[in-house]
Amino acid sequence: MFPTQPDNFHVYDVTLRDGAQQEGISLTVADKLRLAGLLDELGVGFIEGGWPGANPNDTAFFAAAQEQLQLHQAKLVAFGATRRVGLTAATDSLTQALVEAGTEVVCIVAKSHDRHVVEALKTSLEENLEMITDTVTYLRAQGKRVFVDCEHFFNGYLENPDYATTVVRTAAAAGAEVIVLCDTNGGMLPSQVAHIVGQVKSAAPRLGVHCHNDTGCAVANSIAAIEAGASHVQGTINGYGERTGNADLTTIVANLEIKFHWSVLPPGKLPELTRVSHATAEIANQKPFQRQPYVGQSSFAHKAGLHASAIKVNADLYQHIDPALVGNDMRMLISDMAGRANIQIKAEQLGHDLADGAMASRVADRVKAREAEGYSYEAADASFDLLLRDEMGQKPNFFDVVNWRIYHTGQDDLSQATLRVRFGDEPPTAYVGEGNGPVNALDRALRQALTTRYPQVAEFELSDYRVRLLHASHGTDAITRVLIDTIYQGRTWTTVGVGGNIIEASWEALVDSITYGLVIAGA
Repeated sequence: MFPTQPDNFHVYDVTLRDGAQQEGISLTVADKLRLAGLLDELGVGFIEGGWPGANPNDTAFFAAAQEQLQLHQAKLVAFGATRRVGLTAATDSLTQALVEAGTEVVCIVAKSHDRHVVEALKTSLEENLEMITDTVTYLRAQGKRVFVDCEHFFNGYLENPDYATTVVRTAAAAGAEVIVLCDTNGGMLPSQVAHIVGQVKSAAPRLGVHCHNDTGCAVANSIAAIEAGASHVQGTINGYGERTGNADLTTIVANLEIKFHWSVLPPGKLPELTRVSHATAEIANQKPFQRQPYVGQSSFAHKAGLHASAIKVNADLYQHIDPALVGNDMRMLISDMAGRANIQIKAEQLGHDLADGAMASRVADRVKAREAEGYSYEAADASFDLLLRDEMGQKPNFFDVVNWRIYHTGQDDLSQATLRVRFGDEPPTAYVGEGNGPVNALDRALRQALTTRYPQVAEFELSDYRVRLLHASHGTDAITRVLIDTIYQGRTWTTVGVGGNIIEASWEALVDSITYGLVIAGA
């Protein structure tokens, strides 16, 4: 029923570039490094990091990646374009930036729609082909593996199939390893995509597909292209991207693994899909889509009634797969087993032996109860680690904060925090900190209290701070969730806090951050 898996099928992620173009998403270099690590853990084959030379943030990312990023599964890819009109690849600074990015693989975008060549590039069809040949040939001579994205390919094919196909053949002849057919405007339907891919699949040794979701068919179009012969698929985690987004790679991968029975991820990685999806949402500061296929919170949720009665007999009666296959859970089923496997896998990844099934169930119940209060641990491994240690009776007690208060000094945004801290059985001592806002004041006061006992705290650097308002319809009575990223000696960890206001939530995340830092510092 389904096609046989081609050799060395490519799963190619574009979250760090195309995904970052979504309205409301702004990724820092640190965010992109963390996301690349997550994607590598999932086991994708390629991670497109951005456009060095054209974007300062992306240039900084590739520089940081050469020093800090250690990938075990994936290849990092630098994205760019064919050399500019009137230049040569050897003299084009943007082409040179691709070489200097230090990646083994480079992906360049090329025009394949004749009207775009004439109207956007303002050059001839022949010159466009020369630009493709020159750029691919030059990058290959620099030792790069080269992929070519044929922008607006499907629209171009419908208007001028001969020229669009010639672009594919030209890129392949110049040495491009993969020619990616792009539905850049997102306007195609599956039958169109399947037909066109079938028509041009002999024009290159390997075809890929890159779809946008403007018709709501990005995933379906990607699957149609794969069935027609594409052996390289591009997409973003959670379908992030400009306008209506890109093809959702989580859905594509799950369909290929579970429905096609292909192995497109390394063995044992598919259960990581839900965790990676939710962690990506947290890092991108996006609310997870509850009804997202496979990985959404509601993907396997059932209400009482007919469904409940059937599920008690056989869960498969109202579910198309076992949610555990993708690391998700059936939310309605009441069982001591609910969530246990995920907790045990995560505990093992954090270095804890949680073979005790009863304890794993208690941790799962505790996590679910806290998630109902607004907590989210998918991207807050440090807070989850502390929760786990607490349940296992292994959480160290470095200090106790007896109480704390915040005052506004009346001077611009300057705030003052006072807190009383106790170490062991000693009487509590008062400390005062001033800062730019209440959170900064609390941070300074706490550091002042702790650095005399734990000098490592002075090296803990708060690198990112994200706030999300939960149940916004409640207005000023809404619950606030805060995530804090902290760095110490090149290691980054994330903690979460939830409260009735931003200060309470920030304080909880801050205390967790310092506590976890002391754990890994060996205090």
